Amino acid sequence: MKLTNMSELLLLLLFSSMASSSASSDDDFVYAGCSQPKYDAASLYQSNLDALFASLANSAAFSSYANFTSAAARGTPAAYGLFQCRGDVAVSECAACVHSCLSQLSALCPSAAGAFVQLRGCYLRYGNDSFLGKPDTSVLYKKCASPSAGGGHGDDESGMQLSMRDAALAALQTSRGGSYRVGAAGEVKAVAQCVGDQSANQCDECTAAAVARLREVCGLAGAGDAYLGKCYVRYSSEGVDTSHDDHGDEAGKTAAIIIGLIAGIALILLFLSFVRKAGNQGK
Repeated sequence: MKLTNMSELLLLLLFSSMASSSASSDDDFVYAGCSQPKYDAASLYQSNLDALFASLANSAAFSSYANFTSAAARGTPAAYGLFQCRGDVAVSECAACVHSCLSQLSALCPSAAGAFVQLRGCYLRYGNDSFLGKPDTSVLYKKCASPSAGGGHGDDESGMQLSMRDAALAALQTSRGGSYRVGAAGEVKAVAQCVGDQSANQCDECTAAAVARLREVCGLAGAGDAYLGKCYVRYSSEGVDTSHDDHGDEAGKTAAIIIGLIAGIALILLFLSFVRKAGNQGK
């Protein structure tokens, strides 16, 4: 079964604080997604994936973006993949971040036919569908700092805060500096980046969609993140960042509930196994 878009991946949203104790690290976890279809570890598709992952890991040593298609084994779906590091990350740090992506995906999405992981410093995606070059403005992850963290309490201060935020975000849309864009206004800084397989027009459209999403959901929040299928936009005021904020979106809360249920089921199975063994020893 081929995966045609992000909606066919089972999205696992976890807050970065659950994956890392250092909010400033490029390895900080943002989100990951795993396909429901699995592949057999002994299949020919595994050979394609092995070749793909090797190409991605090797290229990260000298490039901040690369995509590959691996069809090493004939008669089986090709494996498509890409990685991209944040525009201000050094190449040496990029390689380490991509290796971290590969390591985390093997733990989070074992035997998944397709998957992706977003860290603060880099992004990696693979699958058996030809997603390369296709636009995608679906929202995968969003987060806003608490409104009180913005520092503005009066109407004048709130209005000024919004004006600075909007000006910083607008600068991202008027920038022609490529896929990585930076904007600032007063104490508010903003950054955007599109995946390297997007054209200039596709990047503009994705950035505009992410900016609109942040304006819609973050209100007076002093910081906000919006990660879409092929781009992300982040903004923050001085001293405010979403990394330490506990106010995530509903998808994140749902994921936490699912994770709790899975843990509960695991404990029940462990208990039943213990009871069964105790019963066998008593016979």
